[in-house]
Parts: sequence; structure tokens; C-alpha cells
Amino acid sequence: MPSLSMDVQYATELEGLPSAGLFRRWARKALRVDAEIALRIVDEAEGRMLNRDYRGKDYATNVLTFPLDEEPQLLGDIVLCAPVVAREARDQGKTLDAHFAHLTVHGVLHMHGYDHETEAEAELMEMLETEIVMKLGYPDPYKENVHHE
Repeated sequence: MPSLSMDVQYATELEGLPSAGLFRRWARKALRVDAEIALRIVDEAEGRMLNRDYRGKDYATNVLTFPLDEEPQLLGDIVLCAPVVAREARDQGKTLDAHFAHLTVHGVLHMHGYDHETEAEAELMEMLETEIVMKLGYPDPYKENVHHE
């Protein structure tokens, strides 16, 4: 099993966030090589600033991945925007832990070089995410869970 060194930083006031141990467990499940990752959970203002500065998109997004190196180990940063993740989880009828687990796995797969720019890449990445998330004991993250009223 690959080794993981992960620094988990909480930079948000949002309550009820998963523990650093859970984030490490979720990331470890998606690893294929040794990794050193800084995972930062941010508020909406920081998430928006990072997305604007690094991707040219002026809104907070759920997850940003900044891979620094892939060989011989993964090295990089993953940023999760807590208010966006919480809102999406609520809107999609998912538990907060299940959605954070999915997005952590998503970020680690990006560090491995997976992407979703083409339909084929997206299908492969979604298949891997679903397999890993379900092995972690959560439902298929792409299955429609929304409760309509």
C-alpha cells in the first residue's frame, strides 16, 4: 500500500466537517503511488479567489487540485471549499461525509493525471471514483440521489 503524508488544514468556520483522519483514509484509498499532499478546507472567499487566480473563473468551486509532481511520488495540494461542498451535498441528497469523500478521491485522481476534459476521460474518471467511493462504503456518487418535493 502506498504511503501518504497529508497535512489537513481547516480554514473555514463551517461546523461538522470530517476529521483529518477521515480525509487521510479517503485519499489513501485513491493512491497508486506514495504521496505528499496538503489538503486545505476553505471558506467561500478563499475558494473563489483561488479559482479566479488559477483558473480564471470568478466563483468558488467544490474542489481544486494543484499537482506539483507525479514522479516518483505524488506531490501537490487539494483545496475543498466547505460551503460549496455542503450546499451540493444538501442539494444532491448526500451526506456531507459521502460528498467530501467523493471530492477527496476526485482530487487525488487529478493528482494522478486523470481528467474529465473529454467524454472518454470523464467516463474513466467517474468509473474509478465510483469504484473507490463504494469501496469506502458510500453510495455511487453519480447515482441520482436528489429528493424532489
